[in-house]
Amino acid sequence: MRRQQRATISELRQAVECLPRTTKVAMLEGIRANEIIVGAYTDGRGVCPMLAAHRAGGRTSLISFARAWDRFAFRGARVGAARRATDRELLVLKTHLESSLLEDEAPNGELARAMAEHRELVAQRSDDREVGYAEPDGAPRPGDRDRSRELRQREGWAWLRVFRRYDDYERALERLADERKRFAERQAALERH
Repeated sequence: MRRQQRATISELRQAVECLPRTTKVAMLEGIRANEIIVGAYTDGRGVCPMLAAHRAGGRTSLISFARAWDRFAFRGARVGAARRATDRELLVLKTHLESSLLEDEAPNGELARAMAEHRELVAQRSDDREVGYAEPDGAPRPGDRDRSRELRQREGWAWLRVFRRYDDYERALERLADERKRFAERQAALERH
């Protein structure tokens, strides 16, 4: 039972992370201003958190949040009628929303650092391509040169072909063996002359 609860809390956390910032702020306002329920979009007594956010200006429709909210609230029990959200459920939702907003605003977070580092590497890579740099050891980058024109006239050279059937592969090997045999015969004939 404990494992199911952790799974539903993490699903709720992930669903909150997927919400746009404006919807998170609106949902916090909506939670404070409305009676929040679980198991339905609305009933005579209250509204779900997504409708509360919508009424507070967060115009987002995210069904995964609604499903995660209901799974979290009911924790695997059969869903009966809609009910009022408990104080604990509201506290968990509010905490997830606030922490998500804090993470969005934190400029020195781990994700922000990783994103900045990635942007620098991408910019550096595009600069390297424009200048035409080689690898650090001086060797040309693999795949940079297209040698198909140069090798087109060379007998036996071709791009690798992928075979889906083994019998096609065997036929290709037979043709390759025949081609090698003819090539060796031509080479021997040229050496005799």
